[in-house]
Amino acid sequence: MSAFAVAERTADAAPDASARSGGLSASLFAAARTGPQRTALRDSGDRVAWCGRPPITWTYAAAAEIVGRLARGIGAWRLPAGSRVGLWFSGGAESALAHLAVEAAGHLPCPMPALWDADQLSAGIASAGLVAVLTEGRRGARRPAEDLARAAMGHFGLRYLAAFGPGIPDGVISLDAMALERGIVEPVASLGLVTFAAGDPARPVYRSAAALAAAIEAHLDTLPVTADERILTLLPAHDLRGLVTGLGAALAAGASLETVIPFDEAGFRAGLMRPVPTRLVVPSLIEAALAAMPLPWTVRALNVIHRAPARAIVSAAPESPGARRLDSLVFDEDMVLTRPGGRDLAATLAHPDRAPLPRALLDLAILDPGDGLEGPLVYRGLACATAALPRGGIPELDVEAWRDSGCRPILSDGVVTGVETA
Repeated sequence: MSAFAVAERTADAAPDASARSGGLSASLFAAARTGPQRTALRDSGDRVAWCGRPPITWTYAAAAEIVGRLARGIGAWRLPAGSRVGLWFSGGAESALAHLAVEAAGHLPCPMPALWDADQLSAGIASAGLVAVLTEGRRGARRPAEDLARAAMGHFGLRYLAAFGPGIPDGVISLDAMALERGIVEPVASLGLVTFAAGDPARPVYRSAAALAAAIEAHLDTLPVTADERILTLLPAHDLRGLVTGLGAALAAGASLETVIPFDEAGFRAGLMRPVPTRLVVPSLIEAALAAMPLPWTVRALNVIHRAPARAIVSAAPESPGARRLDSLVFDEDMVLTRPGGRDLAATLAHPDRAPLPRALLDLAILDPGDGLEGPLVYRGLACATAALPRGGIPELDVEAWRDSGCRPILSDGVVTGVETA
């Protein structure tokens, strides 16, 4: 059935757990059936100046139909199931649609940082064994589709290149044209995804669909998103932190995801004032600037994202009235640890054995080096299960093994203030 054919239905249920276990695209299609008219994806800011494209606003019904059409087109490439397909986008709705379509077609999405230069792009294609890459025609002053076409000449195994937008060179498939073709396919069960540790093109990391769903569930355990909310994020979705706190969290609840990428202050302020219940997701680097700006009453929660190592995880700024604060500490591509505020995050790092964590998904401990000093933080569980990506096949993930974070708590007068490299 066409997703548009059910657009008059008004059910408000969120996707259930069985849909989430099937991957992000399965959650999208489940939400399109239960709440087709809700907004799924929206862009903020001056997209015309950035990429020559108008800002996109898609309902769940429309997004599911576009993803189904793109997945059908990708399926026509006759790639073996589980092929590794790169995603080289700056962010926004088109990035999300591309990720979901690759997953729905039965392949491994491999998001890559937009800031990679030509050498890094080539290294990432080689290390991840990519057979196809989806990208965009324009990105500010850059022309990613042209860069990709040049890079492809050095990679015999790279068989398909495709892009959204204007400025697509010969030999690159138009994703816009593919999205207009008739016929959609339902998503297959997700095989997982590949990201790059520390944004290093030589370090691709595999995460299963179940491990991604567990990371999202552990993140939402602190404060679930509701279907009437939107997530307004300043983070791109090329890594675990962006996917878990943005697209993954939104699809798990059937909520809306709005991105402000690239950051544009005027667009951000305009987007922030939209009268929609909002969870605002921001990197810790802009927290000081954000503290000087009053948040509207529509902001229900402020989620501040820190990357380990982090010198300060407890903010000195007062909390905004009416907005609950969440602090997330991200350990590379392994784990997202979310707690209700920096002080609770600090307490969890000081005494992880006492923290009310969803231990079936994520368990933490601090190793005792035996000399009275704090040892490194270790973790285990499905929410942090990853493995280095081998040349061929999909690796097995050891959920029960303790993994070293490479960081230890920073103590000041007996209080944890951050984490440093161990």
